[in-house]
Amino acid sequence: MADPVNPMKNMSVEKVTLSIATGGVPENVENAFQLAKRLTGCKPLKTLASRKARTFRMRRGLPIGVKVTMRCEKGAKFLNRVVEALDRKISAGNFDGEGNFSFGIKEYLDIPKEKYDPKLGVIGMNINVTLGRPGFRIKRRKMKKSCVSPAHRIKKEEAIEFAKNKLNISVI
Repeated sequence: MADPVNPMKNMSVEKVTLSIATGGVPENVENAFQLAKRLTGCKPLKTLASRKARTFRMRRGLPIGVKVTMRCEKGAKFLNRVVEALDRKISAGNFDGEGNFSFGIKEYLDIPKEKYDPKLGVIGMNINVTLGRPGFRIKRRKMKKSCVSPAHRIKKEEAIEFAKNKLNISVI
């Protein structure tokens, strides 16, 4: 929300992360890679297994999924398109206490203007949205890192209001 008194309280979409987990089958990872590239227009990054699990036939370093991070305007534009798959409705339980929210899409076919590709099959995905304010850079910068004060952090209620007012998402 825009605060006329304090411009440091203005919120914006900092980044939107699309992630697709496939379970380690190489052809499924390649299909997820192609889908993520087609949906976002960005080059995806393959995620690797951090430990081995013999029951799932996974070993350390094996590609098990893909992810794409989009920042600022590109992320907000992608988010606006993807929220249409949920009829612009998100549960309040999807918001955390730090100003982030996440939701899942069962099939990429739910996204408007997406057509079924028999080579890809049916693939679901998770979308994570991170909200930010001016001054949040102090927790990520290289020199003199610092904490964001509790008064400046984004609370769950503020994130819900931002989603309702700026992103036109109805929170149930």
